[in-house]
Amino acid sequence: MPVRLNKYISETGVCSRREADKWIEAGRVTLNGQPASLGTQVAEGDEVRIDGDSIGLKKKQVYIALNKPVGIICTTEAHIEDNIIDYVGFPERIFPVGRLDRDSEGLILLTNNGDIVNEILRSENNHEKEYLVTVDRPITDLALRMLADGVKIMGEVTKPSKVARVNAQSFRIILTQGLNRQIRRMCSALGYKAQRLQRVRIMNIHLGNLQPGQWRHLTPPEVAGLVS
Repeated sequence: MPVRLNKYISETGVCSRREADKWIEAGRVTLNGQPASLGTQVAEGDEVRIDGDSIGLKKKQVYIALNKPVGIICTTEAHIEDNIIDYVGFPERIFPVGRLDRDSEGLILLTNNGDIVNEILRSENNHEKEYLVTVDRPITDLALRMLADGVKIMGEVTKPSKVARVNAQSFRIILTQGLNRQIRRMCSALGYKAQRLQRVRIMNIHLGNLQPGQWRHLTPPEVAGLVS
């Protein structure tokens, strides 16, 4: 699928899109031997050169699903102990999409595609995230209904969510927003403490049989659902 020339150049890691536009305007970029112009589309097999030097193939986009264990911190800051980047140890630069707090576990995505991060995290897009939650004592049907309808935390009422009981002390909840420590704060507002919080799904991506600490590449259908 053709992409704009400035995006193609930036994805090779040579420079930013803005810088690429400047180079194109300055006549430093050619496409298949001809001077390129702003808005030019690059197709598979095209040769792009800057100052006569061929630039490498655009970076392959990486999408990883990790079952984050408790204790791992969702930060790219290398000086922070137990950071998620060192934990995964992937050979290319990747970063987490959103976060799970240190005490939570389960599915988190990592990628090198910055374009999809805001798309996934933007609450108005209503992307679903599903969690399994275990609290410190039996939870009432009334409390589950209140969780579904919305709970006031941090000065605002949470968006309605889908909630279903699993057993006396556990339930599933599907959110379409991602306030800081939202589920823990919602439980606390109703007098419960979340003892275990596990994310099992993000949009069309399921945790499945991935064991704690294991990660895998997303399948092509999963990526297609993520970026559509």
